[in-house]
Amino acid sequence: MIIAVDFDGTIVEHKYPSIGKEVLFATDTLKLLQESGHRLILWTSRAGKELDEAIAFCEKKGLTFYAVNKNYPEELFDDTISRKVYADLYLDDRNVGGLPSWGEIYRIICPEKNGLKPVKAKKWFF
Repeated sequence: MIIAVDFDGTIVEHKYPSIGKEVLFATDTLKLLQESGHRLILWTSRAGKELDEAIAFCEKKGLTFYAVNKNYPEELFDDTISRKVYADLYLDDRNVGGLPSWGEIYRIICPEKNGLKPVKAKKWFF
């Protein structure tokens, strides 16, 4: 799957423009998802220096993204086009119902790993 991942409030505690403490198990889980064959895109409203700091934070933790705020690495930025990226799944603390724990996220996405039983994601209907 292609998974778009927010930064502030999802990978780290929300302290924008500073970088908060890492959310427990965030980078470890994201690296496991990559090892399972999923493609990760960093999808954040950060730009410029703040974006560079977020990327550096992740790289220091051993996490490198397939692309940042775009669908593929070679895509050229065009401010006339929406920054919304295509993904099969979006991980963001602003989801309806909030962000599940990283352990639950892993169980939902990779239930077959480590003998875990599949967990159905919560569905929200209006």
